[in-house]
Amino acid sequence: MKLGIVGLPNVGKSTLFNSLTKAGAESANYPFCTIDPNIGIVTVPDERLPLLGNFYHSKKVTPAVIEFVDIAGLVKGASKGEGLGNQFLANIREVDAIVHVVRCFEDPNVIHVDGSIDPMRDIETINLELIFSDLEILERRISKVAKTARMDKEAAKEQQFLEKVKAHLEGGNMAITLETENEDEAAFLSSYNLLTGKPVIYAANVSEDDLADDGESNAYVKAVKDFAKEQNSEIFVICAEIEQEIAELEDEEKQMFLEDLGLKESGLEKLVKASYHILGLMSFLTSGEDETRAWTIKIGTKAPQAAGKIHSDFERGFIKAEVVNYKDLLDCGSYAGAREKGLVRMEGKDYVVQDGDVILFRFNV
Repeated sequence: MKLGIVGLPNVGKSTLFNSLTKAGAESANYPFCTIDPNIGIVTVPDERLPLLGNFYHSKKVTPAVIEFVDIAGLVKGASKGEGLGNQFLANIREVDAIVHVVRCFEDPNVIHVDGSIDPMRDIETINLELIFSDLEILERRISKVAKTARMDKEAAKEQQFLEKVKAHLEGGNMAITLETENEDEAAFLSSYNLLTGKPVIYAANVSEDDLADDGESNAYVKAVKDFAKEQNSEIFVICAEIEQEIAELEDEEKQMFLEDLGLKESGLEKLVKASYHILGLMSFLTSGEDETRAWTIKIGTKAPQAAGKIHSDFERGFIKAEVVNYKDLLDCGSYAGAREKGLVRMEGKDYVVQDGDVILFRFNV
């Protein structure tokens, strides 16, 4: 999973990136301090893994990972190349989902490119640049398809759909809010890889004072939450500065620090939940003496395709899957105990894998 962190300059993107990844990417109080995108790999917090690792005395515990891309601040005119915008927009096109950091705090010491704090204006600025960039893509595609549309029914069908998408975007709407009428339209839309077709997670960056009540008393946050709801987007409240402090702490200290602030989870945990939810992802687990590992798959994935995440041979030669829920396994104290209680199931090719399944795949190539 690859997430791109975007936003206007000086909204806290690089600070958030640094705290999430501990990658030490450059961060400063001036526009365009990020030129090339910084990339960091982050392990997904999963309390099940150490429990299973201890259960099996595994030599290695391997969590799922997320790749974060810190993309430089966009400005008005980015789609026309302002502020190196074309390069930055190309970076966004490569990610699975967008984390849009929005400034929801006042601080006279931190410059805002537009001179005042207005998260809805900031969101509109970014979204319009994404729309303009997508319209250019659509115009080129329409020009190409139009050449064969008179003689080719498929091309004519696509041209009609392209005009529909174009009109939707010209109305100031994101492609992800366009309702496709059939599988053909859905396939066309997916093939264009539009920036505005990517799922968006809004990160409302607040001051420490607004963190305890999750931004409930912050009018800026309320506006962003209302907008995110309209767009079927995810939103979480974060204080990038606090996250940076948390990143420097050991695990035990981190938990105490969060409790002192009245917080149940870190910004990373909030972001992981939001990203898994918006992308429709979940994890199944494999565990044994050699390794305990989490594997990220789409919700609704069947057993053979889940096996293919481990190795293509597993999918090709799939016979069956031995499945037990991780909690049932731990509660029974042993795999044999879980089997005796009938909690270990033999599942075939049509089994839809569930979050938290511990699976042993049987295959023959």
